[in-house]
Amino acid sequence: LDHVTSTNKASQARAVRALARKQRDCIATMLRSGGGVLARALRQSGASERLPQVLPGAAAAAQSIHSGAGEAAAEGAAGNRNWLRWAAAGGVATALGAGTHVALAIDEAEFGLHPPQYPWPHNGLFSSYDHASIRRGYQVYQQVCAACHSVQQLHFRNLVDVAYTEDEGKAMAADIEVEDGPDDEGEMFERPGRLADPLPRPYANENAARAANGGAYPPDLSLITKARHDGQNYVFSLLTGYREPPAGVSVREGLHYNPYFPGGAIAMPKMLNDEGVEYDDGTPATESQQAKDVTTFLAWAAEPEHDERKLMGTKFIFVMSMVLITAVYYKRWKWAPIKSRRVILDVLN
Repeated sequence: LDHVTSTNKASQARAVRALARKQRDCIATMLRSGGGVLARALRQSGASERLPQVLPGAAAAAQSIHSGAGEAAAEGAAGNRNWLRWAAAGGVATALGAGTHVALAIDEAEFGLHPPQYPWPHNGLFSSYDHASIRRGYQVYQQVCAACHSVQQLHFRNLVDVAYTEDEGKAMAADIEVEDGPDDEGEMFERPGRLADPLPRPYANENAARAANGGAYPPDLSLITKARHDGQNYVFSLLTGYREPPAGVSVREGLHYNPYFPGGAIAMPKMLNDEGVEYDDGTPATESQQAKDVTTFLAWAAEPEHDERKLMGTKFIFVMSMVLITAVYYKRWKWAPIKSRRVILDVLN
């Protein structure tokens, strides 16, 4: 009987060791396949050379798992269960950490650093644009941005009663010369601008713009805050985000490092500097103030109906609230006599 019992125990031990080997092989296969996928993703994204910087703890974690596996394997069947638990936990933690770091690094390299959220005063439910900021932002655009960028959707008349009076708008329009015609003789001629004219464009066409900017095309800014993800925060962060490239990041000649721009390298140099613009109202023209004002101006240019839409929405909510109150009162008034009746049944008759 003792011989049979010892034989059964030995068979059980061999079965446990065989099961542990199969589980170890399965885990190793999973880790190898996951590592292959990770390596292919790094090669495709070009981040393989930056792996030590992107994943500073991944190599150490992987080394600890492999060393723990070797030690546990030497201990025999008694330590198989502990090794499996630690290997599974370590593999999951390493995979989650590595995947998160790689995803963030690839996303930042491809789409740029996600901008922080700023408390724009016009983002409230019943808040309107700061029209003084729109006026200052137009000054920044005119003195800094208009040399390369256009706002094709804006006309001088759009600025009237928003940032300027009608007389100021006419004076600004008259400062430019607009090609018009043809005249009675079939010739084109130059005339002073009018309120109906669009804001002047810096280049005649896209080819001229690219030729003047080394192949880069300065985009039109009419809808830039709508055309970019998290547009207002993106524009503000881009304008104030220029800095020296970090160690290990090289930017080719003619480009400038900006982590908020997709790829991190942008052809536009840093344009905003303290006191780079002199405001009409005497506001200190710091770099962040200029960026805030021009971003507000571009947000208004992309959504000029913003204030009117919110005002109409407020009126609609008020009117519908009064309608709801009236409907509730009328319903109670009509149904009160019906609900308060007493019904008496004369069972005798």
